[in-house]
Amino acid sequence: MANKLNITPLADRVIVKPAPAEEKTKGGIIIPDTAKEKPQKGTVVAAGPGKKDEPTTVKPGDTVLYGKYAGTEISFDGEDYLIMRESDILAIVPE
Repeated sequence: MANKLNITPLADRVIVKPAPAEEKTKGGIIIPDTAKEKPQKGTVVAAGPGKKDEPTTVKPGDTVLYGKYAGTEISFDGEDYLIMRESDILAIVPE
């Protein structure tokens, strides 16, 4: 998270920086661009305050897993991000 994101999500929204897609399989086979899977893991860059009775549980810096088609893709300062509801996040990955 070298750059500072100047976007503040509202309510229970979260902005996630997706992890890069896998370039090789564990066996060493190079995956072409057309066959790459969408990443389902990323790092939380910004999180909203939450709803009235439900504060947000994730915080910036958390590594999370989310659904394959979760969120909306946005581009800001040449970087790609996903903005999604906190309920679209499936798990927090311990580091």
